[in-house]
Amino acid sequence: MNHAPASVWKNPVHFLAFGLGSGAVPKAPGTFGTLAAIPFFLLMQPLAWHWYALILVLSFVVGIYLCGKTSEDMGVHDHGGIVWDEFVGYWITMFFAPAGWLWICIGFVLFRFFDIIKPWPIGWVDKQVHGGLGIMLDDVLAGFMALACLQLLAYFF
Repeated sequence: MNHAPASVWKNPVHFLAFGLGSGAVPKAPGTFGTLAAIPFFLLMQPLAWHWYALILVLSFVVGIYLCGKTSEDMGVHDHGGIVWDEFVGYWITMFFAPAGWLWICIGFVLFRFFDIIKPWPIGWVDKQVHGGLGIMLDDVLAGFMALACLQLLAYFF
C-alpha cells in the first residue's frame, strides 16, 4: 500500500514530486498521477511545438531534482507516490498528438501500458539507473514508446 508522508503537504519539493498531491492516493498512484497530468496537457496542447518541447525538457530536468530529492528525503527509491515522472511521461506521449478526447484517452492507455509493463529497455533502465535520473528516465522511455504508438495510430486512422 502507498502511504504518503505528511511532508507531501508541507514541503513544496515533495508536493511537486507527488504530482501536486495526486500521488498521495492509497491505490494506483501512478494512474492518478497520469490523470492529474491531463489538465496541464490541455493547457500545453495549443502551444507551438518548440514551446511544448521546451516545457518537456525543463520538466524533465526539474523532475530529476524533485524526484531524487524526495526519494532521498523519504529513504525510499522511487516511492510509488512520486508521480512527477508520470506527468512528464504522459506529456511526452501527447507531443504532436491529434486534438480530441479520444486521443487523450488513447495516449493515457498507451502510456500506462508501457509504464506498467516496462518492456526492454524500460525495465532495464528501471533496475540499473538510480536516483532522480532513474526515476525519471523509465517514464520518459515509456512516454517515447507510447508516443511512437500513438503517432502510428494517428497516421493509420
